[in-house]
Amino acid sequence: MTSFKKLNTKIYEKTAPAITPDFTYWKQLSAPVYLKEFGPIDYIDFSPVEPYLFAVTCSVRVQVYNPVTKLVVKNLSRFRENAYGAVFRSDGRLLCTGSEETNVKLFDISSKNLLRLFKGHSAAVHRTFFLEGKPYIASFSDDKSVKIWDMPTEKNIISYSEHTDYVRAGATNPAIPDVVLSGGYDNSVKMYDTRINEMILNVDHGSPVESLLFLPAGSIFISAGGTEIKIWDTRAGNKLLTSVSHHHKTITCLALASDNSRLMSGSLDMHVKIYDLNNFEVVHNFEYSNSVISLAVSKNDETVAAGLVDGLVVINRRGQKEKKSEEKESSFKHTINLCQSTIDMVVPQYVHDKETKYDKCLRKFEYSKALNCVLVNYIANRTPQVTVSVIQELIRRRALQKAFDQRDLRSIKQILQFFIRNITEAPFTKVLIDAANVFIDVYENNPIMMNPEVTKLLISLTKLLREEAELANKLTELQGIMHMLLTAATAHTKPTLKCGASHNLTPSANAQENFTVNIT
Repeated sequence: MTSFKKLNTKIYEKTAPAITPDFTYWKQLSAPVYLKEFGPIDYIDFSPVEPYLFAVTCSVRVQVYNPVTKLVVKNLSRFRENAYGAVFRSDGRLLCTGSEETNVKLFDISSKNLLRLFKGHSAAVHRTFFLEGKPYIASFSDDKSVKIWDMPTEKNIISYSEHTDYVRAGATNPAIPDVVLSGGYDNSVKMYDTRINEMILNVDHGSPVESLLFLPAGSIFISAGGTEIKIWDTRAGNKLLTSVSHHHKTITCLALASDNSRLMSGSLDMHVKIYDLNNFEVVHNFEYSNSVISLAVSKNDETVAAGLVDGLVVINRRGQKEKKSEEKESSFKHTINLCQSTIDMVVPQYVHDKETKYDKCLRKFEYSKALNCVLVNYIANRTPQVTVSVIQELIRRRALQKAFDQRDLRSIKQILQFFIRNITEAPFTKVLIDAANVFIDVYENNPIMMNPEVTKLLISLTKLLREEAELANKLTELQGIMHMLLTAATAHTKPTLKCGASHNLTPSANAQENFTVNIT
């Protein structure tokens, strides 16, 4: 008697990401810790000196946290209205911030005292920065101006009014402290030299500018706005070096990491992407529970902090415990290798595969029980490929109709909910479309279909399939347009050129046929 061949569920499994050095490096960060604040997290900034405290600007206060304990060590609450863009000075002793009150405030971190109050803007100040090595502060305001302040005298020494809309982004040059960069909602990025009090550069980003960043050398800067990141070279005549677009919603923040060899970008699409600055390719990706509007990384990538629109601060830390455990693990492996090198032969232990419940039911032709085994929540939610594999096997055996028949309300709801969750997943679509048609055929005239809960689920499934069918139609139209354009383009080129890439724009030629379910 031959052994029963177990069901192959791996054909539907999602492919794992490629294991690269960057993937391994960033995966070493610990599980996220969540800190709840009141309102969206406007800005996060790490102190450049140990213990690398970080300031979270949110609502009407600035909270300074310890990255190890995740506790508030300082609370700056001298605000009547919203605070914006709190940043540390290079020595970590002072902190400046803008506010909805149209003022710029300078605080002493150790005493929490308000040292200076700079008045002169006529609208909210969203970003402020220290000029490296100089007693100056640059502020960027919704009154469309950029101002340079003298800290000892509290006087405004320079004002620029070159923008025609809100100025929400700025940066100071780490190599040349006299150079200041501003980005506005008029799509422009402007550069100023405080030594000659003039604008020396003006480029068009193409979208409202949300964030700016200088690379350490000072000759290249990065602008972010819309769904694009653009890299500009000032020494090459303000040349656009490259444009990167890997987000599908507005990019809100930029940060440098890994000793300035990696660029990080946060977006409203709930992702933070990490780029290699050598070729600007994405090397890693973080996914969050809500839109990311602020981002910061501490020295040596020990802590990554992201601020979300719902008031959560998400902290991932590379702790000492992980480093010690890695050292212990490597030492243990080395010891094992030394021991194994002294053994002549190792006899492998044969492990017998345990038969799963659904395989046992399939072997006994108990089709309804097999389906019940894979509809339980911990299988249907965590490993839906197993459920789909069993449904596919039942279709091959022409037993799915029998497995669906004579089910109670709870089981019917489970089946419909599984369809709704997974029918749009590309590997599952064809199988679940066929299964949904069989399900409708079985229960078409059954009174249980008139139940309000079942009716609601059927309407949701119908709406979902209709949307997918419309998307398939649009992709088919796009394929036709692209094919026509490519055909016209190749008419004037050599006959050796081939344009077959356009055939990959749609899932399949019969996609429209697959998205039809007989739901009335």
